[in-house]
Amino acid sequence: MPKPYPKEFREDFVRVARSREPGVTLEQVAADFGVHPASLTKWIRRAEAEENAESGPTAAAGSARSESVELAEARKRIRLLEQENEVLRRAAAYLSQEPVGKMMYPLVRELAAPSAPCRVPVAVTCRVLGLARQPYYRWLKRPVSDAELAEAHRANALFDAHRDDPEFGHRFLVDEARAAGEAMAERTAWRICRDKGWWSTFGKRRGRGKNVRVGPPVHDDKVRRNFTADAPNRLWLTDITEHPTGEGKLYLCAVKDVFSGRIVGYSIDSRMKSRLAVAALQSAVARRGQVHGCIVHSDRGSQFRSRKFVSALTRNGLVGSMGRVGAAGDNAAMESFFALLQKNVLDHRSWANYQELRIAIVTWIERTYHRRRRQRRLARLTPVEYETIMTPPAALAA
Repeated sequence: MPKPYPKEFREDFVRVARSREPGVTLEQVAADFGVHPASLTKWIRRAEAEENAESGPTAAAGSARSESVELAEARKRIRLLEQENEVLRRAAAYLSQEPVGKMMYPLVRELAAPSAPCRVPVAVTCRVLGLARQPYYRWLKRPVSDAELAEAHRANALFDAHRDDPEFGHRFLVDEARAAGEAMAERTAWRICRDKGWWSTFGKRRGRGKNVRVGPPVHDDKVRRNFTADAPNRLWLTDITEHPTGEGKLYLCAVKDVFSGRIVGYSIDSRMKSRLAVAALQSAVARRGQVHGCIVHSDRGSQFRSRKFVSALTRNGLVGSMGRVGAAGDNAAMESFFALLQKNVLDHRSWANYQELRIAIVTWIERTYHRRRRQRRLARLTPVEYETIMTPPAALAA
């Protein structure tokens, strides 16, 4: 009995079917994805049933309201919006007069004062400004705490020492502050100097970014740039690519079978975490079936060195493999697929949101790349045609 399709694949399939162009039937969409039309119809009905179940109680409750209750709620919402607008207006004027780090509690007190022209409750102001009410009430009882007062005295002592000897680092400044009667830990002095920007004139700030060391590999390189396989599920390649949208970056982790070049699993998300790589690997395992002993080759990204990804490899009987740092050729076959995706989809136009780009990526992979794009390496066959011809029917799992 074949395994069920992954949930992410079914949801993407339903999105593509719903956003199809006029004149395109469900049978054509199902054929592009290699799925039976009855399965597609069942998935669409299930999605509609779930959406109706979620919206049903809300609609029933809305219809049961009387007009008087609705009018009262509308007036309450209008009043709340007016208060929120007043908070934002006053906050903009308040912050424009002082540095960005100014405390917002005095503004909350001014808006909640009985003599204010447009009195705004403390709860509303704190919610709009993203503040917690309990710390505000503590500050109202005691505007300057003992910790803040002690911090100010320490900062003054460090500043005096730094002004007298600008070449001193935070360790020497601690000694000077202690001699002045303000004892503190070195870590505290470092934090205050960092926040204030009091660095030694002879010191050199250590940079970050390009020179950060990459972690050690958790697997040896078992591929050695030999991107060939004599059967399906012998060698898989995986990597992550990203592309910007109007809502932020969207990340795609894909798993490619070297035998036919087919994308056997993928996962798309707005965050590049280890779960992105794990979800793509689980999707490939669910769609391919018998994968014990298959080599999964990747670069040395943190997502592929994570404990979750390594555990997923071990749990499914897969063998890990990793290339070298800064050697794009060690995963060139996967990079070539991403180059095609970049040229045909990602750079084709600008994308307003995640949903548009996600549908475009899934449609291009399942319909164009798998079933319409012929490759010279495969004797001018598509990946699906090549697998169908070169693999015995009993060994096909996708």
